[in-house]
Amino acid sequence: MGRFFPLTLHRPDMSTFTVRGSFQARDGPQSFEKEIEAPNENVATEYTLSEFGSKHGLKRTQVEIDEVKA
Repeated sequence: MGRFFPLTLHRPDMSTFTVRGSFQARDGPQSFEKEIEAPNENVATEYTLSEFGSKHGLKRTQVEIDEVKA
């Protein structure tokens, strides 16, 4: 299973962060809450911004992060 698909094991140096905020949708602001596994808050924030950019085509200025909590 680990040869072609990476094993999703919990790494002890990573924490789970809850990222809350909103982004600019066609109908107006849309709120979101994501669970991100990252080593610190800054990495969780950057991962969230990059994911919205790649999946939704949003710029970083269109995503507003209100809270990052461990």
